[in-house]
Amino acid sequence: MSHTVKIIDHDGQEHVLEATIGFSLMEIIRDAGLEIEAICGGCCACATCHCYVHDDWFSRLSPADDDEESMLDQAFDIKKIQDYPVKFHLQKSWMV
Repeated sequence: MSHTVKIIDHDGQEHVLEATIGFSLMEIIRDAGLEIEAICGGCCACATCHCYVHDDWFSRLSPADDDEESMLDQAFDIKKIQDYPVKFHLQKSWMV
């Protein structure tokens, strides 16, 4: 079964990407060739891959731990509904 995720980039362009269960959202975006910095390579240590999550999906994510909060404190243009795509590992239960 094929799964997809919808990504809206910095320019507001919508992308529908093929998604593999178990892969992180950061990996899916990077492997699709979209621009995502992710300097630390997915270790949740630099805040360069932070993203905004739609209200409908935010409640499905685990809360940010102290280290993640600390990294987000250093990021620019922070908004309330924000987290790291590296920690979103696609789950079958999320598929609609």
